[in-house]
Amino acid sequence: MNYEELREYCLSLKGSTESFPFDEFGLVLKVQGKMFALLPLDNPETQIALKCDPEKAIALREEFSAITPAYHFNKKHWNSVRVDPEISSKLMCELIQHSYELVVAGLPKKLKEELQDMKE
Repeated sequence: MNYEELREYCLSLKGSTESFPFDEFGLVLKVQGKMFALLPLDNPETQIALKCDPEKAIALREEFSAITPAYHFNKKHWNSVRVDPEISSKLMCELIQHSYELVVAGLPKKLKEELQDMKE
C-alpha cells in the first residue's frame, strides 16, 4: 500500500476524519475526535503509526521487522508500521482496523451512539 492507499483506507472507516497537527509533519486520522492513526509526512518511507493493545504489539514486533515502537507515542500502545513486502495489504488493513476498533471501544457511550447513527 502506498501513502494515498493508506489514507483512503483509513478514511473509509465509519466516522473517520483527517487533520493536520500543530506541527504539520503528519496527517492525523481520527474517529469521533480521537486519533487512531498518524501518517508522517516528513518520513521518506511510507509508514503509519497505529494504536495496538500491548500484548499484540509485542507479538507483532517479534514477528515482523517492519513493525517497531512508535517513537512519538506510548511505546506499549503504538506501533510504527513500515510499508514493506513482509507486511501485506491485508495485514496492513487488519492493523488499521484493530487501531480503529480500540479507539472506538474507548469512546464514551454518547460518542459510540453517534457513530452508530452515522450512515455507512
